[in-house]
Formats: sequence, structure tokens, C-alpha cells
Amino acid sequence: MQVTDSDLLDAYSRAVTDAVDTVAGAVVKVDAEHGSRRRGGGIGSGFVFAPDGLVLTNAHVVEGGPKQLTVTLPDGRSCAASTLGVDPDTDLAVLKISATDLHVAPFGDSRGLRPGQIVIAIGNPFGFQHTVTAGVVSATGRSLRARTGRLMTGLVQTDAALNPGNSGGPLVNTRGEVVGINTAVIVPAQGISFAVSAETARLVVPQLLSEGRVRRSYLGIAGQDVPLPRRVVRHHHLPASSGVLVVEVVEKGPAARAGVASGDLVVSFNGEPIERTDDLHRVLTGDRAGTVAELGVLRGVDFLALRVTPEPA
Repeated sequence: MQVTDSDLLDAYSRAVTDAVDTVAGAVVKVDAEHGSRRRGGGIGSGFVFAPDGLVLTNAHVVEGGPKQLTVTLPDGRSCAASTLGVDPDTDLAVLKISATDLHVAPFGDSRGLRPGQIVIAIGNPFGFQHTVTAGVVSATGRSLRARTGRLMTGLVQTDAALNPGNSGGPLVNTRGEVVGINTAVIVPAQGISFAVSAETARLVVPQLLSEGRVRRSYLGIAGQDVPLPRRVVRHHHLPASSGVLVVEVVEKGPAARAGVASGDLVVSFNGEPIERTDDLHRVLTGDRAGTVAELGVLRGVDFLALRVTPEPA
């Protein structure tokens, strides 16, 4: 039986609609009121990720100390929300609402995302609730400077259309699993949007719930996830086939002082394999600040063990 273009389109449509059906009930609208006026991205999106009323959104949606936070559920219920924790460096925030019969969006595996994979963004652009856009993953492991000035790494780049109000909404795969939290769009460009990876959220959310903030250290680099040359992996007996390409080194930062250069490939930290920028997020905890560590990098075909001292972020 010959497969027609119509059949393929139907399959694509079914994949998108099935994903939306799975997760849409958990997507909420977030309103941050500042007295008599709104400012600074006070309308955004979010999603319920735990049945006891925990909502994940972007930090910039709730920034500025709003006097009142309101979360509107898909069934029309409006709930007052409180902020449990905010991390501007990854643009994530956790809110708490009191409501029953909540639909929960499950997290998926962002580490397995591949360029070309279908992803769906759901949110409330310009206040239009439950708007759906679809596209593909353009790249993974991207870097972008946060509003704090710190480099956000490990971002998922997609061509799914985003607009003001999409911020904080979920980016999901065709199984309806959250693989990213939509955070930014390059305004002059067409089809370049970014989402914080689900893996980063998994690292940040527990700290926001326990301490209300994230304690971390930093190296002063921007990186991108890349595959490693097979011959180099074999030659140095590396345990992983991917690493982090250094695309920017902050002047006078810890990495710069250690001798890290743009174009280096970070493959280990204190002997622990580094396959993705998310791995660096995981190891660069607050207690690493001020402690000398060994950073394994590839420079050309040579392996270098550089001594680096992370600083408090």
C-alpha cells in the first residue's frame, strides 16, 4: 500500500494532538499583578508538575516582587499563588497553589533530544490561553545570557513559534512529556526559540523547594554539547562519546585563569565524565566554590588536565 502525503500529514497531526491531549490539562496562565499596573513580563504560562499544587514557570514572569500572583487553570478556576523559590540564573520559579483535581504534566528525558525531533509548545501568548505551536528541535546544549548576566547553558533550541506570554509554558515531546520550559525568543530572528531543559529543571527544582534558591559555583564559560571525534575517544580511552565545546571564556574568570580557551572540549571534572552542559550544572554546586578541581579538556588531539578553582556564582 502506497503511503501518501496526506497519510504522513495525518500521522504528524495525530502525534501533535495526542501530545496536547496528554499535557494540556496541566498548563496554566500566570498573572503577576504589581498594584494598579503590570510590568516586566507579568503575564506568562506555567504547568502543574506535582499533584499537591506545585507549578513551574519562568523567574522573569514573577520577578519584581509582585503584590499578587494568580494562576488560572484550564477549567477556568483562578487560584492565588505563592512563590516557593526563584532562580534567575536558569529563569525558573516554583509556585504553590491550593486546588484539587489537578492534572499533572510528567517530565521527560531532555538528554535524549535530537535535532529534527518534533516538539510542541503550549502556553498563553498575548493572553490567549492554551495556544499550541509545533516545530522541531533545532539544536541542544545552546547558551544564552540570562537577565542576571550569567550564561544559561544546556538550552534546547527549537523553531516552535513563541510569543510574549509563552514564557514558562512546557515544551513537550510527542509522548506529552515535558522536555523543556520555554524561556526566550530571539526577536529579530525567525523561528529561533529557547527552552530550559527538563534536566536542568530536575537539578534546580529540589533546591528551590528546600532552600528557595540555588547555591552554585561557576567556571566562566559558555558551552555547547557536541559529539567527540571517535579516534580521539579511542586514543584517550574516554568513557563518553560527547563533551562540551567551549564557545566563550569569561575574561579573568576561573576557567580563563586555569588556561581554558575557546575551542577546547570539556570532557571531565574531577575525573567525572562531562557529556553535556547539564553535567556541568550538576557538578558545580555551591560547595565547589574555592576548591581546586581538575578539568579535563581536549585541545586538538591532546588531553589536558587543568587545575581550576570555581568561584561562587
